[in-house]
Amino acid sequence: MPRRLASLLARPWLLAGTVLLALLVLVLASRRWMPAPVPAPASTPSERPAAAPEAVSALGTLQPAGDIRRLAPPSSAMGGSPRLITLHVQEGDRVDRGQLLATFDSRPRLLADLSAVTARIETLRVQIRMQEREVARYQSAADSGAAAMVLLEEKKDELVSLQGQLREATAQRQALQVDLADSELRAPIAGAVLKIHSRPGERPGDQGVLELGASDRMEAIAEVYESDINRVKLGQRVQLVSENGGFAGTLGARVIRISPQVRQRSVLSTDPTGDADARVVEVRLALDPAAATAVRDLAGLKVIARFTP
Repeated sequence: MPRRLASLLARPWLLAGTVLLALLVLVLASRRWMPAPVPAPASTPSERPAAAPEAVSALGTLQPAGDIRRLAPPSSAMGGSPRLITLHVQEGDRVDRGQLLATFDSRPRLLADLSAVTARIETLRVQIRMQEREVARYQSAADSGAAAMVLLEEKKDELVSLQGQLREATAQRQALQVDLADSELRAPIAGAVLKIHSRPGERPGDQGVLELGASDRMEAIAEVYESDINRVKLGQRVQLVSENGGFAGTLGARVIRISPQVRQRSVLSTDPTGDADARVVEVRLALDPAAATAVRDLAGLKVIARFTP
């Protein structure tokens, strides 16, 4: 062994080669016994991050909250409607509940009839009081034998007849008072006059006299394509912008009702290539209070609704 070591020391290059060979053997042996790296599992489609949902946009219009009231004229005894003689409001006017809106030509005749029946009632009451005294006098005379019972019965019959006439006249007056109230058109709610369908001198038709809406609380009706309605939910926030610059900025709103019926769209875009035959679902949006105040006089204005994903 010492001779071999001395031989290696005498030849340095041989010693260096031996050391390198030993190191290489050690490295190969260690790699052989190292565990193989485990490959990372491939992500499944369900584990992949979901793509952000696309926003939904739809055309719509501003409307007063609740249904618009279409006010009809009264019906006459012949089944028709009286003519309009006075219109007390114009489109866009704001009215209070109970405010007079229109008067019909049946009112002057009803006033005259009511005056006549009222006078007849007063006359009948006077006659009844006089007849009651007459009956009392004949009753006293009959009790003492100074008057025949036949005359007493006649006086009582006259009293009963007068009392019946009074009841009939009173009922007639009540009917006239109802007709007289119908001869005027008054606002059933506070709101704004949206549309007038009849003018003085005309007999209102099927459309009635005018349309009244409670525009203090405004809503929007958006028509969402049937392919997008699955991305619209109750309570979802919505931003409204005017398609044609009717108001500046955006209006805040939220979804309060989704119609269960699919129908043909009625709000058409200004784009002539728009699909007028598209199938849509009506979605009702409640405007934020500040937004409703800003557009309360813009019922019917076309808007674009952008639903927040």
